[in-house]
Amino acid sequence: MPHLRSRRRLALAVPVVLSLTASLGFLPAAASAAPQAEPAAQAVDAPNLAYVVNTKLDRRTIEAVKKAVPAAGGTVVITYEKIGVIVVHSSNPDFGKEIRTVRGVQSAGVTRTTPLTAAGSTDEGSAQFLSQEQAAKVESASAATPDSEPLEADQWDLRAIGADKAAKINPGSSKVTVAVIDTGVDDTHPDLAPNFSASQSANCVGGVADTSEGAWRPYTADDYHGTHVAGEIAAARNGIGVAGVAPGVKVSGIKVSDPDNGLFYPESVVCAFVFAADHGVEITNNSYYVDPWLYNCMDDPDQRAIVDAVNRAQLYAQKKGLLNLASAGNSNHDLDSDAIVDATSPDDSTPVERTVDPHECFDVPTQLPGVVTVSATGVQNLKSYYSTYGKGVIDVAAPGGDRLYQIPDTPSKNGRILSTMPNGQYAFLQGTSMASPHAAGVAALLKSTHPKATSAQLQVLLKAQADATACPESYDQDGNGTQDAVCKGGKYNNGFYGHGIVNALRAVK
Repeated sequence: MPHLRSRRRLALAVPVVLSLTASLGFLPAAASAAPQAEPAAQAVDAPNLAYVVNTKLDRRTIEAVKKAVPAAGGTVVITYEKIGVIVVHSSNPDFGKEIRTVRGVQSAGVTRTTPLTAAGSTDEGSAQFLSQEQAAKVESASAATPDSEPLEADQWDLRAIGADKAAKINPGSSKVTVAVIDTGVDDTHPDLAPNFSASQSANCVGGVADTSEGAWRPYTADDYHGTHVAGEIAAARNGIGVAGVAPGVKVSGIKVSDPDNGLFYPESVVCAFVFAADHGVEITNNSYYVDPWLYNCMDDPDQRAIVDAVNRAQLYAQKKGLLNLASAGNSNHDLDSDAIVDATSPDDSTPVERTVDPHECFDVPTQLPGVVTVSATGVQNLKSYYSTYGKGVIDVAAPGGDRLYQIPDTPSKNGRILSTMPNGQYAFLQGTSMASPHAAGVAALLKSTHPKATSAQLQVLLKAQADATACPESYDQDGNGTQDAVCKGGKYNNGFYGHGIVNALRAVK
């Protein structure tokens, strides 16, 4: 199965089956030093790599830099003039160093540590498919409530945020679209087909949008993450399978996962934000971190360029009226601490353990300005054991599942999140990857209720409707006498839940 880095590695599943007819201005200029991967060998057969070159925004400068690219040994793949980002391929190991000396270049760097010719998401674990026996039990349990979907008895998450009740008041407007930037979406799924927007979907892998028929679909059934996420947001209430938080809104798929290793490279994500912004999308869901670095440090020119490029793209989307939401991560890291040990980067070659300061080394897009960062909770409305947190970083919380310590009283007794999978299937996953789409669904309901709300206003509304949740008195989930995480802040804004747990019912009232 491919390496899913969506909200870096926070979706849990384990097979069983059911088929019924997932500008740098805001940042400090310096950061703690971070070990880097070995530089590309300066041999005649040096590998071909991808780069982002970020320039001043005037047209003359952009054209001058484009002319300088071949002289430095590079080839322009695409130019995003509106944000001053140029995607380049080059086998010159000194390309980054040389292009950074060109007048008008504000940052530039390589986006990967492996060649283009060689071969994340944030779900925590593998998928657990719903077995035929489990499905029968769930359908039987749902029989007494004919107004619910066949598998809804296992969707404790909808009830936790009042989404089941909200759907009876306002299921969301078909004029609102949530773009799922992920591994692709299987729009042929019977629970997704009614609400899918093909005209707002694309394959952005490599940095150039492909809008041909079906380009947005997963490569294989193993690339299930985006389909699961899409179902959580907008699975239709059509008497089949499950329901989404906002079953009346549209959902689109923008595929950004590399076909060889499943990673989400910067140039693909830049393409996705720009495409969404230029195609009338209102909300984007980002259940991943941009590879290959879990944290991008500003004192490293390559990582700085990655932050700059993706930030320009997502800010462009914001200016066009989009609200961007992202999962916090599944490492149980405190993003408001002074030091975090990252032993997973770069994830496309050989990781090098390093200690980083999360105030100067950034999880992208989660820690970018204006992005709504979402932590995960379980059925007890308690932070999920894996969820990353941090005072001043987490904006809101939402159900993401907790298979170990928060077990629901449902037919399957499964603490994870049940949603759609490729090929008409359904499965349980957990992770902040699952929390973010719940918040995105609520944001879509808010946009449906307040159609003229701007991106900034929508973010204020999202925080305002959330149920304020205080820090727990103790967070020793495994009972070993040691706190598993420390929550800082008051009831109305803290490191575990931000401004609170989203509430779909309040969003439509």
